[in-house]
Amino acid sequence: MALIKKLLGKSPVLGKNCFLTETCVIVGDVTMGDQCSVWFNTVIRGDVNFIKIGNKVNIQDNAMIHCTYQKYPTSIGNNVSIGHNAIVHGCTIHDNVLIGMGAIVMDNVVVESNAIIAAGAVVTQGKHVKSGELWAGVPARKIGEVSQELQEGEIQRIANNYIKYSSWYGDPEDENGI
Repeated sequence: MALIKKLLGKSPVLGKNCFLTETCVIVGDVTMGDQCSVWFNTVIRGDVNFIKIGNKVNIQDNAMIHCTYQKYPTSIGNNVSIGHNAIVHGCTIHDNVLIGMGAIVMDNVVVESNAIIAAGAVVTQGKHVKSGELWAGVPARKIGEVSQELQEGEIQRIANNYIKYSSWYGDPEDENGI
């Protein structure tokens, strides 16, 4: 069972049909929308500020979602995929965004809708990723535009697949396994 912990009088609030793995941790002032999935060893820590997560968001294995004390909350829109080992900290992520595996999005960053942050990218404090941009590198910079093909083939596909993947874990016929 996931560790869902009240802290300083604030308990996480989860939407409908959310999937949480047994090893994820959600603490404090966290609000999550419907059809979200939080995967193995992920930590969402709303202890020093609030974290707001929209609908149909998947936060993959070993990701860390945090915020900055008295400065920057974290806000994540709808239909967002946050890849394995990513760090999303004190920033604003709009709708229909893909944050790649191992990417780091730092304080006071804004990532507008339909953008992609490539795997391993480090988006440094205060940067503004405009709608439809593709950023990569360390430090990250704009390297192109998100094509319609990438928008449908990656952003939409991954978000939809994670709803499907989470449904596999709820199948009572599979609970007889190893």
